[in-house]
Amino acid sequence: MTTKCESNVRRMAGIVVLAGLLGGWFIGSWIYLLTAFAGVNLLQSSFTNICPAESILSRLGLGC
Repeated sequence: MTTKCESNVRRMAGIVVLAGLLGGWFIGSWIYLLTAFAGVNLLQSSFTNICPAESILSRLGLGC
């Protein structure tokens, strides 16, 4: 069972990935770097247990 924080982090990652894909398609290919950044961030957080999205969400008061 996932916590509210985990759900919010996953939701944020999904939004960033989809925004990067849509931006790359409609605006310019350099915006695909946003999607790459989200992927690298997810990968590093799986090894280090340090997730910048958690700190951002906690500062915004959204469940972390």
